[in-house]
Amino acid sequence: MVRIFDDTNITHVHGAVNPLDDIEVINLELIMADLQTVTKRLGTIEKDVKKGDKDAKREKEVLEKAVQVLETGRLLLPNSADDEVAILKLLGLITLKPILYVLNKKAGGYNFDEQSDERWYALMEFFEETNSRYVCVDANVEGELKELAKEDQEMFRREYGVLDNGVNDLIRAGYDMLGLITYFTTGEPETRAWTVKKGSTAPQAGAAIHGDFEKKFIRAEVIHCDDLLKEGGYAGVREKGLLRLEGKEYMVQDGDVIIFKI
Repeated sequence: MVRIFDDTNITHVHGAVNPLDDIEVINLELIMADLQTVTKRLGTIEKDVKKGDKDAKREKEVLEKAVQVLETGRLLLPNSADDEVAILKLLGLITLKPILYVLNKKAGGYNFDEQSDERWYALMEFFEETNSRYVCVDANVEGELKELAKEDQEMFRREYGVLDNGVNDLIRAGYDMLGLITYFTTGEPETRAWTVKKGSTAPQAGAAIHGDFEKKFIRAEVIHCDDLLKEGGYAGVREKGLLRLEGKEYMVQDGDVIIFKI
């Protein structure tokens, strides 16, 4: 999380607020941690390398390349050859993981994105150059609102002037980076959301509910949640012929509402 607002009442550990400096400090800590991990691993495989172990030799080559990158202060972004990434992932290296930057704003404050501040443009240039993802969140407002009822939240959002829910954006971005989607089941008792991997077929998605939904799958009735809400329920959907019958090969889409037939 990176601060993108000025406020004389909220001190910054480095005195002045500069998002790029904060990112540099955070990334340097991650780089140093990974460098220590890689260096340690290089020491432990040296015996196997001397014995002529081919896998150990290949691993050493990959680790030495990683050291070169880390020693220049760069992150180990996953743009290497597939076998190199696979070797590095075994070490659980932090800088090899995708990064989502959360930009912390302040309602009513001097927010860099709203004031055309040079620091905002420099930050956007960095994100573009590094192909980084970000979301904006007012952490203070979200913290104050989380205990309120939904109707009260909307009222206070209008009062604060924070109509966008940054937390929802954060969740969506996180799901997207992890390759996850959400589908729904709905009926008399309840409406529930289910999280599955993007690219899951209907039977695979059904397994999130119960294994029988995958093993005994026959077909699925599918409608997107936006259409279901627009038509006011299944009666309107069926009347307009919007409900689709899908088979075992259907790949579930984010926001689908599904009735499984087994």
